[in-house]
Amino acid sequence: MSGLGASKSMDSRYDVVGIGNAIVDVLSHEDDAFLARHAMTKGTMALIDAAAADKLYDDMGPGIECSGGSAANTIAGLASLGGRGAFIGKVRDDQLGKVFHHDIEAIGVHFPTKAATDGASTARCLIHVTPDAERTMNTFLGACTDLGPDDVDADVVRASLVTYLEGYLWDKENAKAAFVKAAELAHDAGREVSLSLSDPFCVGRHRESFLELVENHVDILFANEDEILALYEVENFDDALQHVRGHCTIAALTRGAKGSVIVAGEEIHVVDCDPVDHVADTTGAGDAFAAGFLYGYTFSLAQGLETDLAHCARLGSIAAAEIISHFGARPETPLNEVVAQKLG
Repeated sequence: MSGLGASKSMDSRYDVVGIGNAIVDVLSHEDDAFLARHAMTKGTMALIDAAAADKLYDDMGPGIECSGGSAANTIAGLASLGGRGAFIGKVRDDQLGKVFHHDIEAIGVHFPTKAATDGASTARCLIHVTPDAERTMNTFLGACTDLGPDDVDADVVRASLVTYLEGYLWDKENAKAAFVKAAELAHDAGREVSLSLSDPFCVGRHRESFLELVENHVDILFANEDEILALYEVENFDDALQHVRGHCTIAALTRGAKGSVIVAGEEIHVVDCDPVDHVADTTGAGDAFAAGFLYGYTFSLAQGLETDLAHCARLGSIAAAEIISHFGARPETPLNEVVAQKLG
């Protein structure tokens, strides 16, 4: 691993390149009975096939469609803050693929990945938001699963201060190879690598390989409390914190209403969450936190400044608060304006 601040004073075209699932989100309000009828576990993400996606979509209420995907949401948040972002993810050359491509480039994000001309259709995530603002997701990954090492744009990775990897993509061997290739390219160029664990069930499926990835390839780890407990198979947050301390340079651990804890060696910062009058939808909260944190972190790197990790977490909290105040995982108010209002 390259270590804290290793990229200081280095030229770059991009602050962060995200590598993840290129997905179009379909969001609807549903009640708990809807979740029970479809045997869903509230607050989690389940992978489904094309037939199940079609059946579930037919049973959903009125929805909103927008480009999504965890890492793509993070890069969108970064762009909204004024950061320079790029994204690598696979779509099909179909209507949803065109929607995704247009949406992400329209917000100023570079999207170099070529669309597939055959195979599965563009991925979609069916997101059900219950009255308690929890989001339960069912995802048909489609073309996402075809992402492989050949899709990793070496020039883009080398030109990015941080390469941000989405844990959801870790289900296929080709995608794993793409992650390792990107991490090695980044470190060979003196850049840094970040990983989001994405989901506790995802961690459960891939615990051993995630541990190997974190210990050998990751500089900055993002995880919520459930995910970090699942990674180290412990029941106590403090125990998980002690485990992760020696496995990566920085761990940014979010705890919902309890805020976040940032760990970097002997350095620990506890940062409050940003208050929200009404929580409408928690979809994308962790993605937005990562966006704010990485914006602050890469800004320091690009300027050759000392990194203030507590400030990075504060930016993450502000970004997450904006996202959960409304329906959907992309900002409604430009995040740079929100930060200016909050911090001056």
